[in-house]
Amino acid sequence: MDNAQCGVQIGENKFISKVTVLSHLKTYNLYYEGQNLQLRHREEEGELIFEGLLNIFWGLRRPIRLQMQDDHERIRPPPSSTSWHSGCNLDSQGSPNSTDGQQATQQIPPTVEVTPPDSQPEDNGVMEEQTEEEDDESSTQLLRTKSDAGVLRRGQRRSPSDQRKIRRHRFSINGHFYNHKTAVFTPAYGSVTNVRINSCMTTPQVLRVLLNKFKIENSPDDFAIYLVHASGERVKLKRSDYPLVLRVMQGPCEQVCKVFLMEEDLGEEVTYDVAQYIKFEMPVLKSFITKLKEEEDREVQKLRRRYTYLRCIIEKQLNCLPEGATCM
Repeated sequence: MDNAQCGVQIGENKFISKVTVLSHLKTYNLYYEGQNLQLRHREEEGELIFEGLLNIFWGLRRPIRLQMQDDHERIRPPPSSTSWHSGCNLDSQGSPNSTDGQQATQQIPPTVEVTPPDSQPEDNGVMEEQTEEEDDESSTQLLRTKSDAGVLRRGQRRSPSDQRKIRRHRFSINGHFYNHKTAVFTPAYGSVTNVRINSCMTTPQVLRVLLNKFKIENSPDDFAIYLVHASGERVKLKRSDYPLVLRVMQGPCEQVCKVFLMEEDLGEEVTYDVAQYIKFEMPVLKSFITKLKEEEDREVQKLRRRYTYLRCIIEKQLNCLPEGATCM
């Protein structure tokens, strides 16, 4: 309880004093002054809490799968200015120009034949209503996927503002929205995204927020978060760690340390001792191996000479013993 009141938790049974965290937080915000990556902090019941955007870099090797729809809401592509359905009235029921007993007419593709107005039958409105009902019944049997082929018709229409709100629920991964042909793909390695989190969120919670943002079907247990340093050191965050606090403690510069999303089973930790050799060229590394092998051989020879000497002394003492005597 004392540690929780006077410090900020960064992991399981790991705390850092508030003074140290506030000092790093001040440096962090000065580095990102004037940018949206600055963090806001407050205290609630003596606990220091800060929140904001955290940059996360994609480091996946296997493809991910995007959800087909968001909470049973279909996302329609914005109408193209060159397509025939760009002028469709998406909110004909609420149009101020509509009157009682008059059905909203839908635009159809232009045809070559032109029919004079007086040749239209009197029951034109009834025919259009029947045609619309038949199309609505047939549209319910179509596969409900977002496609660039066109806009699926449905009985209950949404206004353009409602459609924009629905589209905002799904974010793109570097401009990549869901498409039925590319629903399974691998984000570009090293590309960056961000999520809004706070200092009280653990690693699984941050993973869940990131996957929900892009509507990714994969389980959060399939991924892990790593701190990747410029030196090559790679540290995997535990489930009980707090990524935003650790990001602040590592410093704001992403040239020194980055937060990466990787697979749980493919990611590999690299210690600092191993990382310092990674950037050497292969001939240099081979020379290191040769030197280590030579040193190992010298140590083996020393041990062999030592035990050979001890063996000779023991055998000499045994030969000096009188016959019939026993060793105590």
